Amino acid sequence: MRALVSSALAALLLALAVPASADGLRCGSRLVTNGDPRAKVRQFCGEPTDVQTRSILRRPYFNFGGRGYTYGDGYVEVPVEIWTYNFGPYKLMRQIRFVDGLVEDIETLGYGYHGTPSPTADAGSDRRDTYR
Repeated sequence: MRALVSSALAALLLALAVPASADGLRCGSRLVTNGDPRAKVRQFCGEPTDVQTRSILRRPYFNFGGRGYTYGDGYVEVPVEIWTYNFGPYKLMRQIRFVDGLVEDIETLGYGYHGTPSPTADAGSDRRDTYR
């Protein structure tokens, strides 16, 4: 009995030691994961609610055998886009970070919201409604 308990405990500790897989985003029946290009995400999930564009400076690198190696003393400017998807008030919003056109990170945000009204709908009114 004692051997059974110790082997079950060892199996549990081994299962906990396995690193968690990368976060993914499911759009319908399709899955978006790290390394996917922007075109695939747009095809699977549609247009994002918000897009933010930035750039970062990185040392140049090359990929050899699945490992990245940096070289040189300078830095290169790399484009970064952050897409936010709002799936409505009963689902969680998701934020996808693209670095150099590929998914680098997928983050889960809070619950979404109802679609924003068009800017022309409130153009003549200075009053802001709190409750709708």
